[in-house]
Amino acid sequence: MEGLDKRAPFTATGGMIPPEFQNLKTPCYILDEKALIKNAKLLGEVSERTGCKMLLAQKAFSNYDCYRFFEPYLAGTEASGLFEARLGAEEMPGKEVHVFCAGYRADEFEELLQYADHIVFNSPSQLLRFGAKAKEAGKSVGLRINPECSTQEGHDIYDPCAPGSRMGTTRAQWDEAFQKNLELLDLLDGLHFHTLCEQDSDDLETTLVSVKKHFGDLASRVKWINFGGGHHITRPGYDIERLERCIRMVQEEWKAEVYLEPGEAWALNAGFLLTSVLDVLKNGETQIAIVDASAACHMPDVLEMPYLPPLLGTDETEEDGITVRLGGPTCLSGDVIGEYKFRQLPEYGDLLMFGDMAIYTTCKNNTFNGMPLPNIWLRRADNTMQQLTDFGYMDFKERLGSRE
Repeated sequence: MEGLDKRAPFTATGGMIPPEFQNLKTPCYILDEKALIKNAKLLGEVSERTGCKMLLAQKAFSNYDCYRFFEPYLAGTEASGLFEARLGAEEMPGKEVHVFCAGYRADEFEELLQYADHIVFNSPSQLLRFGAKAKEAGKSVGLRINPECSTQEGHDIYDPCAPGSRMGTTRAQWDEAFQKNLELLDLLDGLHFHTLCEQDSDDLETTLVSVKKHFGDLASRVKWINFGGGHHITRPGYDIERLERCIRMVQEEWKAEVYLEPGEAWALNAGFLLTSVLDVLKNGETQIAIVDASAACHMPDVLEMPYLPPLLGTDETEEDGITVRLGGPTCLSGDVIGEYKFRQLPEYGDLLMFGDMAIYTTCKNNTFNGMPLPNIWLRRADNTMQQLTDFGYMDFKERLGSRE
C-alpha cells in the first residue's frame, strides 16, 4: 500500500501494519495498550475537572486483562446483568459496580446483590418487585427513565426513545404507577437515562432539556443521575466543553452526583482485526475477495448496525481504484463485510487490517458454522506482543453440549 493511512482508527500503528503484526495467525484481534491508556486519560481528565464519575460499560468492551489501564481513571463498571456484574466486581475489586437490566430474574437477584452496589430498574413494576430487597441489602436504587427525545438518525435498532420502546419509563408510565403505589418514590436514590449511540454532546444537551421537562421534579429529589452511554468522548472533534457544561448544570441545578457510563469511548480506535485473503474471484462485474474473517462471526455489528468498518489503505470515496467486495468464508450469503476501493487487486495470502475493532467484537463474536474464535493479542507499550487467549476446537464444542 502506498503511503500511510492517517485516519484515526489507524493512528495507533502509524497508519501501517507494523512488523510485529506480520506473522500473527489470522484472523486475530489486537488491542493497543497505548491507545487504551490515551482514551482512559482523556476520560479521566473530564472526571477530574467536573467531579463526575466515569464507568466502563462492559457491554462494549470486557477484555478484563486491560482493565488495569482504566482503573486509575474510572469509578467502576456498568453491567447489563449478573455475569458482567460479577466480572466487574472480580476484576476491579474496590470499584463501584452498577447494573441495569430490562428485566431481572428472581432466581438470580440474590446473587446479583453480592456483586452490584447500584441497581437500576427499567420499570415501576420491577422497582416494586425488587427495590425493597435491594434497599435492605444496602444497595443504591435507580430507575431508568425514557425522556421521549429521539436524537438518532438511521440507527433505529439502537434508539431507546423510539415509539413503543421497551427501554425506560415514560412520565405517563411513572404517573400511573405512582398513583397506585406511593412507596415508589421512597425507593429511588437515582435516575438513569441512556438515549445516545456514538453521538456528540449537543445531543446530550438536547436530551437534558427533555429530561428536565418530563422528570425535573424527580431529578431534584434524587442523589445521583446517570447520563448512560453512547458518548463518543474520545472521538476526534467531540465537544468536551459542552459535555462539561451539561455535567455542571445537573450538579448545580439538581444538586445530584453525575455518572457517565461510556463503553466505546474507552476503547475507541484502540483495536484491530487482522485477516488474510483466501481467494479472489469475479462474478459478472463484481470483484470479490474471500477473507478468513467473518462479518457474521467476528464483527457482528457490521451486519446488525449496519456499517462499513475502516480498512487500512482503502478509501470508498475515491473514484479511482478497484472496487472489491470482501466476504467471509461462512455459508451465509450475506456474510459480506463491504465494498472497498483498492489501489491494486488483492492477492491470495495478502494481510488486511480493519480498524476500530476493540469495541463490540470480542464480546459479541460467535462460532456459527464452526468458525474458530479469533485469538486476542495485546500490543504492549513497548510494541511487544502478548497473547491473551488460545481458542480452539473445545471452545466451539463445549458451548453445545457435554458428552460424558
